Amino acid sequence: MPTYLLTIMQPGDGSPAPPNVLEPIMRDVQSFNAELREAGAWVFAGGLHPPSTATVIRPSGDDVLVTDGPYVEGKEHVGGLTVLEAPDLDAALEWGRKLARAVTIPVEVRPFQDGATT
Repeated sequence: MPTYLLTIMQPGDGSPAPPNVLEPIMRDVQSFNAELREAGAWVFAGGLHPPSTATVIRPSGDDVLVTDGPYVEGKEHVGGLTVLEAPDLDAALEWGRKLARAVTIPVEVRPFQDGATT
């Protein structure tokens, strides 16, 4: 079955929303994850720390450089991800719609290349 990546596109610098905003979102995300598991589509999901915690490892000739910070600076960053199995893109998009409603921010749906398995 094809595997898809749902990427949560979080605005801002990665600072968490205030508890009164974040708590209902996290309840909805937990419900989404439970529904995904019950459907047998869940592979993996998780939230990420802010982009300021990122480390970039870059090949440079015969050496490898390690630098602090995100690879790309931007107004949005990856705040979390879900990997799921779905029979086709339409089914994956429906899961993406449900996740977008739960997190209340944009979600990117992208298929893994052929041969990706869990």
